[in-house]
Amino acid sequence: QVRLVESGGGAVQAGGSLRLSCVASGYTASSSCMGWFRRAPGKERERVASIYTGSGNTYYADSVKGRFTISQDNAQNTLYLQMNSLKPEDTAMYYCATLPYAGVPGPCQYRNSNSWPYWGQGTQVTVSS
Repeated sequence: QVRLVESGGGAVQAGGSLRLSCVASGYTASSSCMGWFRRAPGKERERVASIYTGSGNTYYADSVKGRFTISQDNAQNTLYLQMNSLKPEDTAMYYCATLPYAGVPGPCQYRNSNSWPYWGQGTQVTVSS
């Protein structure tokens, strides 16, 4: 049974930093897509960043490029999202998700989030101005 547990959210002022963690269990995350998504009130879910665990290829939304960094610790089956220079518009519930055994990097960037089968419960990030 695949399980994803996020942590690290909180409230910060604009310009601050947070690091989100997602511990995966129930499967081995090799050759899989893992990603961070967010949903702000009144907005659609947005892919923030994703990574293909087989090669380390990373993909970012334009809105976070240069500020957020996605990384993985394969030994710990843990996914991270380092968020720097946070803005009020980054305020949202952040979710970790995985598409196990994707086999190639493409789905990590292009597969619609509705087809990612496993999700965590989310962690709230609030950025004040």
